[in-house]
Amino acid sequence: MRRCFPALLLVCASLGAQVHPLKDLIDAARTNSPRLKDLLAAGLPGLAGRDGAAVWGQDFLFAVQADTAATVSIDHQPPVTMTNIPGTKYWYRLVTLRLGTTHNYNYFAAGKSLGTYDVAGYNPDSYPLPGVPRGTLSAMKTLQSKVYPGMSANYWVYVNPGADLTNGAPLMVWQDGEAIVGNLDFLRLRLQIVSDNLVAKKLIPPMVHVLIQPGTGGEAAGTRMRSILYDTVSDRYGKYLAEEILPDVEKTWKVRKDGYSRAIAGASSGAICAFNVAWYAPNDYSRVLSHIGSYVPLQWKPEQGLDGGYIVSQKVRRDMKKNLRVWLSDGTDDQEGMSGSWPLNNIMLANALKLKGYDFHFRFGEGMHAIAQGAMDLPESLTWLWRDYDPAKTSADFTQEETEKTKPPFRVKVANREAW
Repeated sequence: MRRCFPALLLVCASLGAQVHPLKDLIDAARTNSPRLKDLLAAGLPGLAGRDGAAVWGQDFLFAVQADTAATVSIDHQPPVTMTNIPGTKYWYRLVTLRLGTTHNYNYFAAGKSLGTYDVAGYNPDSYPLPGVPRGTLSAMKTLQSKVYPGMSANYWVYVNPGADLTNGAPLMVWQDGEAIVGNLDFLRLRLQIVSDNLVAKKLIPPMVHVLIQPGTGGEAAGTRMRSILYDTVSDRYGKYLAEEILPDVEKTWKVRKDGYSRAIAGASSGAICAFNVAWYAPNDYSRVLSHIGSYVPLQWKPEQGLDGGYIVSQKVRRDMKKNLRVWLSDGTDDQEGMSGSWPLNNIMLANALKLKGYDFHFRFGEGMHAIAQGAMDLPESLTWLWRDYDPAKTSADFTQEETEKTKPPFRVKVANREAW
């Protein structure tokens, strides 16, 4: 039995503490402190396998639970040994790696791979900066749905310092919101820290961030409800936001009504969800942040007249241009399977946006189906999405940047095998 895990101490100090729990853990690993056993154990319960590394500056701590001696391959290099904590099944290795890029890693034990993952080499704006005020995170709220009968969903609200809650603040809606709550956010996007830092630098407006978790119950059980919510190509989820979530949010936090002041974001199925919401309601959301988007037919139901996500790029090419600004990111090692090709469909959408004259940016790295690329890029992508924002305006025409107009569409080459 094995389990990969992040060095996340959910029970430890908040971001305002003198020593952040991630830094505390890495310091313990550097000194081989006896505390390391307890610190690693505190990070295990309930955490997903894709988060098997902790990062603080250039220090990367890789940790895994395995019955036999474990090794780790970093950036496709030969595996190196890991150190065992005596009396436990914990193995770790602390290394120094380059920032401003993603790093691939693969754990091995008993001659078998325990899984390949990516981790971000976060840039300075993804860490607490001295003197920068911190925003506030609400308690969890739960809402019963009528748009999706029988479903209940949780959401949180994060408010940047200085947000204008009297006249209405700009709004950004994030899917899979639980992953952005509290210290868990520090393993992934680091949205709270990044947005506060960018607000302090006046690169984005202070805003209200609604962090929505996929609902449970309703017409599907377990994780399948997430796919129904996110992967269905229709305006239903947008109605759910407009008719249920946002009216509940506005009981406490006043937000802007104009699409110019609203953005929506997501990763994987959450990304196609974000794009679809803006596509069907461009007057409500004009800015879209899409990470590793699942533009594939996960909810293709021809018997119900529902297209799959593959159709999105064709809609962009064939339908009237809408006033959207879109940041897309994906990587060469994203998923390829019977459900479709994540890299190719992201490239197809990027080219559709390009050819149609949209204001878009496409970041295509080497990452897999993980949030690492999107997390590393977050200071840049948020700044790009909200550039030139003027709170005195309620609308603006988004046009393709002049530098983009001079560039050709994206082309594909086969790089990993012969194709002749």
